[in-house]
Amino acid sequence: MFETDVQSWLKDPTLQNEIFGPATLLVHAGRPEELLEIAQGLDGNLTATILGTADDLRNSADLLALLEKKVGRLIFNGFPTGVEVCEAMVHGGAYPATSDGRSTSVGERAILRFTRPVCYQNFPDTALPPELQETNPLGIWRMEDGRYVQPPSPNA
Repeated sequence: MFETDVQSWLKDPTLQNEIFGPATLLVHAGRPEELLEIAQGLDGNLTATILGTADDLRNSADLLALLEKKVGRLIFNGFPTGVEVCEAMVHGGAYPATSDGRSTSVGERAILRFTRPVCYQNFPDTALPPELQETNPLGIWRMEDGRYVQPPSPNA
C-alpha cells in the first residue's frame, strides 16, 4: 500500500502508472473539490471504486459523471477483484486502459475484438455464408430484431 496527498499526486503523473498485482495508492483528500481534481486528472482506467454511504453516492453526482468517462467499470463499496463473464460485464475503459474502446476483454461483446463486421445487402441465400442464410442450415441461435431466436427444429 502506498500513500500520497492530492498536490503530490497532481504534480507527479507517474503515480498513475498501472501496477499489476496487489497494490493500492491511497490519495488523501481533505475536501470534495479535491476528489474532482483527482478525477479530472485521471487517465483512462479499467475501474474506479467509491467507498461510502448511500448519501455520499447521492452527493457525488458530479464525481460519478466524471468517472463514467474515465473508466469501464464503476464499483460502489466493493473491490475490483475479478469479473464475471456475462452479457452485462464490460472490462475495458477509456484509453489507455484499453487500446480500442469499442470492445471489451470479457463478456458477450469480447468477440468484437476479433471481428471485422461485413454487411451483405440484397444477397440471395445461395451467395451468403451458411451462418447468414435464411434457412439457417447450421441451426445456430441468431439475433433477429434485437432478440435471440432459436433455430428451427430439424424435424420442422
